[in-house]
Amino acid sequence: MSTTLFKKLAGHTAIYGLSTVVGRLLNYLLTPYLTRRFATSEYGVVTDLYSFVGFMMVIFTYGMETAFFRYIKDADDPYRVYSTAMISIGGTTLVLATLLILFLQPLGNLLLYPDQLSLILCVIFILAFDALVAIPFAYLRYTERPVKFSIIRIINISIFVGLILFFLKLCPELAEQGHTWVHRIYDPSFGVGYVFIANLIASICTFLLLLPEILRVRWQFDPQLWKTMLIYSLPLVIVGFSGSINELLDRFILKYLLPDSFEENMAQVGIYGAVYKLSILMSLFTQAFRMGAEPFFFQQSNNKEAKDIYALSMKYFIIVGCFIFMGVVLFIDLFQYFIGQDFRVGLKVVPVLLLANLFLGIYYNLSIWYKLTNKTLIGAGIALIGALITVILNILLIPSFSYVGSAWTTLICYTIMVAISYQLCQRFFPIPYNIRRICTYIGIAIGVVLIEIGIISTLNPLLAFPIRIGCLLGFAGLVIQLENIPWRTGLQFLKRKG
Repeated sequence: MSTTLFKKLAGHTAIYGLSTVVGRLLNYLLTPYLTRRFATSEYGVVTDLYSFVGFMMVIFTYGMETAFFRYIKDADDPYRVYSTAMISIGGTTLVLATLLILFLQPLGNLLLYPDQLSLILCVIFILAFDALVAIPFAYLRYTERPVKFSIIRIINISIFVGLILFFLKLCPELAEQGHTWVHRIYDPSFGVGYVFIANLIASICTFLLLLPEILRVRWQFDPQLWKTMLIYSLPLVIVGFSGSINELLDRFILKYLLPDSFEENMAQVGIYGAVYKLSILMSLFTQAFRMGAEPFFFQQSNNKEAKDIYALSMKYFIIVGCFIFMGVVLFIDLFQYFIGQDFRVGLKVVPVLLLANLFLGIYYNLSIWYKLTNKTLIGAGIALIGALITVILNILLIPSFSYVGSAWTTLICYTIMVAISYQLCQRFFPIPYNIRRICTYIGIAIGVVLIEIGIISTLNPLLAFPIRIGCLLGFAGLVIQLENIPWRTGLQFLKRKG
């Protein structure tokens, strides 16, 4: 396999990862503030409504982003594919947003926020603007402009974070100092609503920054191409919606299934949402890899070494994922300070959530087979199986085990989806994954985590710290040995950096 190609994938993943890491890190750094600024039940509103956003974004974009990558790679006129996808998203976004606004009160009642329609309205507009920039962002990825992509993403999250601090920290201080003009834009009773106001403004700014890409549309709408793209993408709606069920349903339905009062249930949602943030390093890595890998994998589909590229990418994805899994759990005593004291009761589910997100990343890697072979209906079937498992297990476990049951449901779901997808992959599009090596790395990582939970965490911190460092170094040494990575390569790299 060409080393240059693999370096290209790694480079794109690094650049997309930079924007994702910087952006999410800024957002992540809000967590300590928000979990101290708001009570668990108030923070639960943020977790709950963003879960709803995740569900609705699947409907607003309906797989058109992946269809764009699929059909632009062989297109004689790339702009025709781009404009058809853009016009399609623009039209459906207008229709869907209008319908949601017309039925605003019933929607508020359904979500159990009948008297907070302003929050729901903000969410609708966030959905609309985020949907409109989906294809322009995809176009930047297709044309291999990750730097511009990253800069816009970082600007978006910077505006979001800055405005939250402005509304929730600076405005109250200015109001206390007697600045009467502040009351024109700030109402203390609006509370968590300012999180969504900040998001909406950031989404509008992102739309404006991408206007040059949006205006590239030549307004060439190809009905036949659109029909072909829809046939390809609509099964992906099932995949995406089922994926959203797997990723978000637990946080969304906790308030419906828990037996306590609404406020107490929302407190559980808030705790779960906060501790879920501690699995963010795995999510960041998975998302960064996915952004870099998806267009890259499609571009390499005609390469005779493509399957070897996919196999090697999977192995190194898992190696890095295992490092993250072990690192967060081994040093959870440090990571816990990113959430408020009242939320740390949920730390026990962090190892489960990290491992679940690792398996989600593995599933993303595996999914390339049905996208390349146009067997998206099979992909939809796998996703539906996962969604069914998620729904059934959450209904069974949440009433008795609260969010602990949700965390285990997530892990079980992704594990089964990985197993099914791998078997079908080997049948329809065999990829030579090194299963023995992959299982070795995952097994060792799980073993280290179990030792940490059962033994190392009970030791004196002064003794536990070097043992934890030793575990990570030992795993690194094993990887270097098994993968035949020359020790001198790493030493020369460190020497150059020094």
